Amino acid sequence: MTGILTTAALTVTGAGLLVAVAVYATPRRLGRVLPVLLDFLTAAGLIRLAADVSWGSILAAAAVIAVRKIAALGVQAGQGIGKRV
Repeated sequence: MTGILTTAALTVTGAGLLVAVAVYATPRRLGRVLPVLLDFLTAAGLIRLAADVSWGSILAAAAVIAVRKIAALGVQAGQGIGKRV
């Protein structure tokens, strides 16, 4: 079971990279690519967490989620989303 989950995590990571490149190729905007890539990396981290429940895996998944949240806030601030007029 662990081998299957590890393979699934690597597959999701690879798919995330391919989708991120495809999204970047269309509008050439990093603000649209970063959330897509980080969502795939979050999914891969959660799959990997299911394969190996350890403090290291929990911290890695939490770090990816934290980076995802911080990056989303940065992208929103850079695009002017949420600014009061």
